[in-house]
Amino acid sequence: MKLGRNLLAGLANSVWTALVSLAVIPLYLKFLGIEAYGLIGFFATTQTLLQILDLGLAPTINREVARCSAGGNLREAGKLLHTLAFVYWGMAGVIALILLALAPLVAEYWLQSKHIPRETVAHAVALMGLVIACRWPIGLYQGALMGAQRLTVSSGISIVMVTLGNFGAVGVLAFVSPTIQAFFVWQAGVGLVYAATIRWAAWKVVGRTAEVQFDGSQLKRVLRFSMGMSAIALSSLIFTQLDKVLLSKILALEEFGRYMLATAVVSALYVLVTPTFNTMYPRFSALTASGNTQKLAESYRLGTRLLATVLFPIAMTLAIFAEDLVRLWTGNPDLASSVAPVIGVLAMGSSLNGVMHFPYALQLAHGMTRVPLSINTMLMVVVVPLIVFLAPSYGALGGAIAWLVLNILYVIIGTWVTHRHLLIGLGNKWLFQDVGIPLGLSMAVALVGTYAIHGAEYPAHMKVTFGAVLALLPPLLTLAVSPQLRTAIWNSRDSYRKGSEKGLSKPTR
Repeated sequence: MKLGRNLLAGLANSVWTALVSLAVIPLYLKFLGIEAYGLIGFFATTQTLLQILDLGLAPTINREVARCSAGGNLREAGKLLHTLAFVYWGMAGVIALILLALAPLVAEYWLQSKHIPRETVAHAVALMGLVIACRWPIGLYQGALMGAQRLTVSSGISIVMVTLGNFGAVGVLAFVSPTIQAFFVWQAGVGLVYAATIRWAAWKVVGRTAEVQFDGSQLKRVLRFSMGMSAIALSSLIFTQLDKVLLSKILALEEFGRYMLATAVVSALYVLVTPTFNTMYPRFSALTASGNTQKLAESYRLGTRLLATVLFPIAMTLAIFAEDLVRLWTGNPDLASSVAPVIGVLAMGSSLNGVMHFPYALQLAHGMTRVPLSINTMLMVVVVPLIVFLAPSYGALGGAIAWLVLNILYVIIGTWVTHRHLLIGLGNKWLFQDVGIPLGLSMAVALVGTYAIHGAEYPAHMKVTFGAVLALLPPLLTLAVSPQLRTAIWNSRDSYRKGSEKGLSKPTR
């Protein structure tokens, strides 16, 4: 019951975040222009890159709180949370100072702006540091709430803050100052409120006592796992962000803005991936701690197939109807035609990346940080020369092609390496049945859809509607050939109904 509530809460948060983020982009383009939107894209990339300074502490607190919660000893988790908070708040100040010092150099030698003055770019980069610093501690307290399986609390706070941050920014741009500086100042204020609120919520769940204080032994206890996570984070950042870093240097800021616009559209796929991972990771950690390997394998396989059944059809439909969707969304046909190929290739790569979150969660639940680190190292050997070769020649589309090739290799190599160590013997079934069946059915339907609309002169809104209907067909076909999936969904429905009935019936005295 709790697992279902957490998944629904996480899904609601992801859906709302994606909808709000996509809704405000045309307004950002209206008030700021595509070049300033490129600065917002550069900010998003910078924020992601700086996650290396997290040192693996957010996933560490997630895992430790989940383990302590399973053992009924959250007081121990409170000691660790308080200790890690010292590190986090100190790191926030370091981040602000680093970007303040680097801002003039970034504006002078890295970003290529044609219309925005260099001084304005430098001010924007300095303000990016302030925003990231204000938001920095959020990851720690989110990790604690997720480890305690309180995604309902974390998601509720996130929904409020995302709404305030995005729609509030539009209000500032419309009625106060239509400048990139005003945008970042507003985001910094909202970030600080967000950090304070989620900090209060995390301590309320964990339970703060007067005895809790900084304890170096707590940090030492988790140091090996957190350092392993830090190494994974570094390799993952190179794996996922190198295309954006190189393109921000190679392309003009306007063209980079288009690439980041395509990335923003494709990120909607993670509406499904992120809440699923945030729900299943602590679940896998608890099952691993209890030694229930059979239940772990069942959850791993059924969860993967359920995600793939929904994720692949959406990605394939997005790839086919990207131009029509962007045209309806922005009202700009030229922009739609230029970003549509990039969106299509990125969507296919991101859908493969999405299903690989399940092996990743399995690895972390067992504390085996060497496995994902080995996988990422193998992939880095490929991705660096691939991007260096493709990006200068093909620009934004080259970065998207590199992302697709990289994730095809990730599925093959990641599955092989994971199941050499964990749930041994399950790799082929997971790859060819749980991933392969939904993927194959989605590709078949995508080919039919492409053939059906090829050469047709339907209006954009009719094509998008056709695409939405088409996306429903692969899940139905997957359910038809997957009796285990049908049984799991039916059992979950019965459990939810019985739980609801139990909750509604109150005892009488």
